[in-house]
Amino acid sequence: MAGTQTEPGGDHRAPRARRIPAAAAARRRAVGLLAAAVSIVTTLVVTILAVHIVFVAFEANTANDLVRWFGDRATDLCWQFKDVFQPDNPKVEVAVNYGLAALVYLVVGRILVGLVRRLG
Repeated sequence: MAGTQTEPGGDHRAPRARRIPAAAAARRRAVGLLAAAVSIVTTLVVTILAVHIVFVAFEANTANDLVRWFGDRATDLCWQFKDVFQPDNPKVEVAVNYGLAALVYLVVGRILVGLVRRLG
């Protein structure tokens, strides 16, 4: 083209959009889904433990099916933390031990989410 000046070695074409290969995009989606799943499961576990603590603290009706369901699930999820501390007050015992279990689940869940995202 007459009258067009270019720098030596210069390229005036529009830069190409960087395309992510399909396999990398699929892997990124899978990692995102796995991280989300771990986060959701962790949140559900912590919520079950927290609801049980509230039910015990406020002396919810243990004959109620919902209260019993949360209590059974929380007892299953609490496994080794049920009797770490043994204060005289049963409400304090549940709050401390089940709260400790919830805290451990929360921390481990966040660490796992971070590892999954980092490895992906």
